Amino acid sequence: MSEDALLWLVVIGAIGATYLWRLLGVLLSRQVNPESDFFQWITCVSYAMLAGLIARMVLLPVGPLTEVSLWIRLSGMAVGLTVFFLLGRRVLTGVGAGLAVFVTLVAYT
Repeated sequence: MSEDALLWLVVIGAIGATYLWRLLGVLLSRQVNPESDFFQWITCVSYAMLAGLIARMVLLPVGPLTEVSLWIRLSGMAVGLTVFFLLGRRVLTGVGAGLAVFVTLVAYT
């Protein structure tokens, strides 16, 4: 088998593997109730993991983040939490706002 044919076989295999799982997800998602207790638990766990990771980055920074002052890290976190609660508990909006404040303070102080 030539090298080109082998590469095409690998690409087609990867595409097949990816779309197989997507198809199974679509077929099984019809039977899933997103308001069930299990999915509420998953939501809580994901929020807790995100909060834990952010708290760890703020309180126990590693690498280049150690050079950033604690007040800058706390300011970004405070703004993120405030936006999260004021704008209807939207995680992406809160994280984005906190990140924007953090980047701005790092760039201009």
